[in-house]
Amino acid sequence: MKFSYMFSKISNYKAAMIIPVLMLTGLNAFSQPKPPSTMSNPLAQALVVIMVLLALAIAILANVVNNAASLYREKMRRDRISGGTGVVTVIIAMLMLLSPLASPAQDAAAAVAAADVPSTINGLSAMTFYLMVGVIAVEIVILIALVYQLRFLMGLEKERVSAVAGEEVAAKPKESWWWKINKSADIAHEQDIDLSHDYDGISELDNKLPPWWTVAFGITILFSIVYLYRYHVSESAPLQLEELQIAIKEGEAEKAAYLAKTSGNVDENTVVLLDASGIASGKTLFQANCIACHGTAGEGNAVGPNLTDDYWIHGGKINDVFKTIKYGVMEKGMRSWKDDMSPVQMAQLASYIKSLKGTNPPNAKEPQGDKYEEGAGGAAPADSTSAPTANTTVKL
Repeated sequence: MKFSYMFSKISNYKAAMIIPVLMLTGLNAFSQPKPPSTMSNPLAQALVVIMVLLALAIAILANVVNNAASLYREKMRRDRISGGTGVVTVIIAMLMLLSPLASPAQDAAAAVAAADVPSTINGLSAMTFYLMVGVIAVEIVILIALVYQLRFLMGLEKERVSAVAGEEVAAKPKESWWWKINKSADIAHEQDIDLSHDYDGISELDNKLPPWWTVAFGITILFSIVYLYRYHVSESAPLQLEELQIAIKEGEAEKAAYLAKTSGNVDENTVVLLDASGIASGKTLFQANCIACHGTAGEGNAVGPNLTDDYWIHGGKINDVFKTIKYGVMEKGMRSWKDDMSPVQMAQLASYIKSLKGTNPPNAKEPQGDKYEEGAGGAAPADSTSAPTANTTVKL
């Protein structure tokens, strides 16, 4: 019988007096004046309240355990096991270990606040948060130890009562895991829980709720407390509408990233005329790279053809213009730009060149190539009045 020697040496009320005093000493760090940024925090206040309630529960339960132990003092003295350690000893040792941590923890919290470190938990410094949670965990362990000791003493009481009555304590049958999670009375023992309420031949039984149901219900209560605090008190997590807005923004960002990534896949087969923004970008590219051969307004010169009329040497479709820019015509002095421009830039430049049609700039060069009409599906035969001469027209 562990813990018996210690219980035999402690009176009924000494433990109840010692434990709250030691708990208050251990909580000294949290009762000292602190900066408003720490103790005004709702999370810190909630943790302190939990710690105080657990301390009171420990004090009350320790008193009950000592009262029960006093009934068996004489018997425990005879049956004590040498080297046993009492639960109160464990409590005192733990609390005495927690007490000296108060001052350094307070100094560390002050240092963190002074350094203005952003790593906080709901506005509470990590050191303070984990220290308080650690104290609560130790208190819970102490409560479990006290409950275990109380059950042990209750078992001794049952044995004593059975011995006085001359009854033999029957060995407790081994319980299956299925019965442990349900604990419902079988048919053979229904008379033990019959409430003597009969309704049309149906008897009312006093079956208790199964343990799995009560545990699940307790978990839902704990979950609801955490949920309310997280979403409606500390507001550290977004609500459903906020999550929707965040998801929409993330989706738009992913869409923009995808479009930016795939926009470079354009080629002579997929290129299309761009909007005004793309044409404006193409104009900048034209002025930086093309005016030497085609003129400032695309009117053409001694090197390059006129880009503002309806006649094209290598095709007038947007696909043909893109292809000419991409691969060039080396024998005519038109270089390839595929190594100097991205596919998007070549599409912008081709769109700008197509936008020059009909601008009629001054000093425009004579037409060259075949006449192209938009929507005609290809180049139309050149008419006799505008066909280039043999000396100036070269077709590929």
